Amino acid sequence: MPLSEPQWWYGRDDWRARLLSPLAHVYGWVAGYRALRSGARVACPVVCVGNFTAGGTGKTPLALTTAKIVQDAGRKPAFLTRGFGGSHVGPIWLDEKRHTARDVGDEPLLLAKVAPVMVARDRARGADAIVQSDEKFDVIVMDDGLQNASLHKDLVIAVVDGQRGFGNGRVIPAGPLRAPLKVQTALADAVVINQGFRSHAPDAPVQSAEQIRPEGFAGPVFHANILVSGDTAWIRNARVLAYAGIGNPQRFFDLLRHLGADTVDTVVFGDHQELSDQQATDILGRAEKQDLTLVTTEKDWVRLVDNEAARGALKRKSKGIPISLTFAPDEHQQFAKLITNLL
Repeated sequence: MPLSEPQWWYGRDDWRARLLSPLAHVYGWVAGYRALRSGARVACPVVCVGNFTAGGTGKTPLALTTAKIVQDAGRKPAFLTRGFGGSHVGPIWLDEKRHTARDVGDEPLLLAKVAPVMVARDRARGADAIVQSDEKFDVIVMDDGLQNASLHKDLVIAVVDGQRGFGNGRVIPAGPLRAPLKVQTALADAVVINQGFRSHAPDAPVQSAEQIRPEGFAGPVFHANILVSGDTAWIRNARVLAYAGIGNPQRFFDLLRHLGADTVDTVVFGDHQELSDQQATDILGRAEKQDLTLVTTEKDWVRLVDNEAARGALKRKSKGIPISLTFAPDEHQQFAKLITNLL
């Protein structure tokens, strides 16, 4: 089910947050209890890239960066993911020739560009399937699942949105936190602040690393930025219709404007939402009427199905913007050391 984040999660504490506070307390207690249980161990190091809040923070780009660090060290990583939005329960190895986002979700299709991907809703069974496979892997990189206690993690890295931080500091549904922050920070070994393409929107207040650092967290805090892959010269001064179904679509729209695009029109969908033919037709019509170039995120682009009429046409006429998460050279070295110490 697509996630729709209330804007008031990231504003000042208001009556809706206070009204939902009792329910959030129950949700937080249950989530915290589950997160603190002991998980199954497998004969392979497990690195978990997760986040403290609901919605998009940059987990998948950081998981890709982590796997590349493992490869640069001459070792073989395998991804483990739930496959949110897909129909397969797993454990099953992703097959790019056969599987679509409907089968395995959108994020696994991005991960598969770097390393093999195991899709499994039961993370412990998925990790065991990786270990038992004929191909021997040196590290399991788990995309999401910080709060999932079914599998023991050897290194837990939490990604934080550098602009939105922890929102109003409340637990779902009163705020964006997946569990009480104190519980979650006890699970994390390191924190990465995703500062985006820019550290803040032009009209937003700057939030320093010290403000974002979780209270009481004594581990290392790194700072990363969004890097757009490939040539972006074409987008400068281009009149575009941008559409996105991700956790924080505004970050994507800000990125396009920073690259010099004239973002004439925008369309927002829920996180992981699959577009209907009618929605695809509407987007195509809006772009044609205004003579706009269609632009979307790489995650939204892979979610579209090639052989379907309207959605296939939307995919062919849209340009996906691939991104990666990068560190400054000194921080990259320190972050890479965290990973390679497991090998």
